[in-house]
Amino acid sequence: MIKLSGIDIDLFFFKRRSILLLLLFLMGYACCCQPVIQEIPLFEGRPPGTRIQKIEEEKRYDPVVDSLVSRVIFPTLSIFKPAGIKHATPAVIIVPGGGYHTLLIEREGRKMANALNEKGITAFVLKYRLPSTEYFDNRQVVPLMDLQQAIYLVRKNAAKWGVNPEAIGVMGFSAGGHLALMAGTHYDTSFIPSLPHTHLKPDFLILVNPVVSFYDSTTHSGSRDNLLGTNQNAQTLNFFSGEKNVRNNMPPVFLAHALNDKVVKVENTLNLFNALRGQGVISEIHIYAKGDHGFLNNTPPRDEWLNSCFYWMKSMGWLD
Repeated sequence: MIKLSGIDIDLFFFKRRSILLLLLFLMGYACCCQPVIQEIPLFEGRPPGTRIQKIEEEKRYDPVVDSLVSRVIFPTLSIFKPAGIKHATPAVIIVPGGGYHTLLIEREGRKMANALNEKGITAFVLKYRLPSTEYFDNRQVVPLMDLQQAIYLVRKNAAKWGVNPEAIGVMGFSAGGHLALMAGTHYDTSFIPSLPHTHLKPDFLILVNPVVSFYDSTTHSGSRDNLLGTNQNAQTLNFFSGEKNVRNNMPPVFLAHALNDKVVKVENTLNLFNALRGQGVISEIHIYAKGDHGFLNNTPPRDEWLNSCFYWMKSMGWLD
């Protein structure tokens, strides 16, 4: 056997071959586990309710990672499909927050989609239109129109996208949580030009530090004013305050909030939970001492609430 600097040549090449095979395996594993991503428009042509003829391009604050988006004119749905799964999966439509002013499309959208994919859940990140009197008629319902259209598309294409049509939920953060809750309370009022008898009711809701009430005692005034304007009457406030519209036939709800949230008061979640209990709606609540608004900086509560959410989905029969 030939020696090379005191190393057996056979052993030398064996190690090189082993390392090469390991690298090829890891590359193949990474490829097969990457989610299938596709972004599609919510509507064909100009979205309904768009007022102006000349449409400006959307404003992107970070051209590199696109982490914040505002001035959304053409809403889209990004599909994150976990690769390698043959059976129908549960689906979660993710609604990022941002106070109805911007969309935290990376932190509360794509990153969460990847976390759901790891559990075999198909994720859909909704880039919805933000209310603007400059661009839209009846700006108050434009975001809800987009979310209802997303629910409609996921149900319509359930077989095509490998989704279980009886396990389609909506996950919302902050103002996105408010929008998700609206979809769960006003599902029998269609704001989209859809087919008759379209089923717009989500099967479940996941609300993380959600804006719930639009009344001064607990509301996030920025979200309320951006959506409704500054002159609101009692009827409008009631319609857009989730705790006022809880009913016994709405979808089951999972709630998570941080006690030290200085942006959206924890009372939003606590009051909603009490309203859900009062109507007999299946619900689960998790309140954490720390976590700020949105469980920033990957603090431990982020993994805790997410794992609790997966356990809840499994216990309810949506996640194998």
